[in-house]
Amino acid sequence: MASSANPSLRPIVPTSDPVTAGWLETTEKALGVLEEEGPAIEAGRELTARALDALHGAHLFRLSLPRSVGGYELPVPALAAVTERVAQTDASAAWCLGQGLGCAMSAAFLEPATRREVFGPDAAVLAWGAGIQGTATACEGGYQVSGTWRFASGGKHATWLGAHCRVLEADGTVRLTASGRPANRTALLPRASARIHDDWYVMGLKGTRSESYTVEDLFIEERFTLDREILDSAFENAPLYRFPTTNVYASMFSGVALGIARRLLDDFIGLAGKKTARGAPTSMCESPVIHTRLAEIEAKLGAARAYQRQTIETVWEEVVKAGAISLSQRARLRLATTHAINEAATVAESVYRLAGSTAIFENAPFERRFRDIHAVSQQVQGRHTNYETVGRYLLGLGISTMFL
Repeated sequence: MASSANPSLRPIVPTSDPVTAGWLETTEKALGVLEEEGPAIEAGRELTARALDALHGAHLFRLSLPRSVGGYELPVPALAAVTERVAQTDASAAWCLGQGLGCAMSAAFLEPATRREVFGPDAAVLAWGAGIQGTATACEGGYQVSGTWRFASGGKHATWLGAHCRVLEADGTVRLTASGRPANRTALLPRASARIHDDWYVMGLKGTRSESYTVEDLFIEERFTLDREILDSAFENAPLYRFPTTNVYASMFSGVALGIARRLLDDFIGLAGKKTARGAPTSMCESPVIHTRLAEIEAKLGAARAYQRQTIETVWEEVVKAGAISLSQRARLRLATTHAINEAATVAESVYRLAGSTAIFENAPFERRFRDIHAVSQQVQGRHTNYETVGRYLLGLGISTMFL
């Protein structure tokens, strides 16, 4: 008889790394609450107070913060493993966690007193929207910031927001870097300073509340601004801050995709142990077709996860030794994480088809996760043009490093 055990009771993902294993065990303490709160998260389009209490209680939003501000400076492989495990229970919670952890890395680029002001409270969360969509005009003591940013995942429960801006001089001319490119900075502001737009009505990842926000001519002190892409400007020397934020996002969000696919596959195994499709000569559990497809899908997901994990772990070890990350290493991360997201989406589609009509019902375990993983696959970390970027790099052609 096939096992019908609830996948939420699966053992933590095996790992030989004691740091990762320890935090996976800590993460387990929050998962029961997330499982129970899933329907309310989906209906309310945001993480519930109880879900947030569980995440904060396990200190999960502090995993990427510097130790100097009460954080844990976790290795990138551990961050990817934690978000993968959370995603097996609730994708919106995992996505918000991944977003918050990437944003929190900015603390390493702030002076100690400023980072304590932003990230000192236990429930501190920074969220920001995608892209350089605003302007920061230089003025005495700081910048006047204006713009609208979209896709601020976790913005509803955030205490601070970030605004990625192109820098203008006081006379309106574009500030240039030493290399002649337009200068960019991220300005941090209390969430209450922004106008929030109720515009998160989407197919999947509904509970992330990734709304837009606007500020108009808001003064931001210089000390609350940073350039997170100039790694040498970090005040912290921990290996985590040698990684561009985009590579850490890729590692965590590919973990989210793998976690969703893992849960879908586990739920299908549970279904196959008890369902007989209408008109079928045998139960799913006894069907040779199901046997074959299940094994093929398991291998596909396992291969994608192994490639993702091995690449992240190997690059991490190399960066720890060298103290810096190379373009080659960034390309390897981009390829492995993009591949993981796309393979996970393919696995989800296959499972959805195999589950038959059961998969279309909202009270069954498939429908929400099917939508969630396709929302993940539409994000920049999973887009197919990432393959093109890596392919051009492998051939020695010119590339844009923005999303590498």
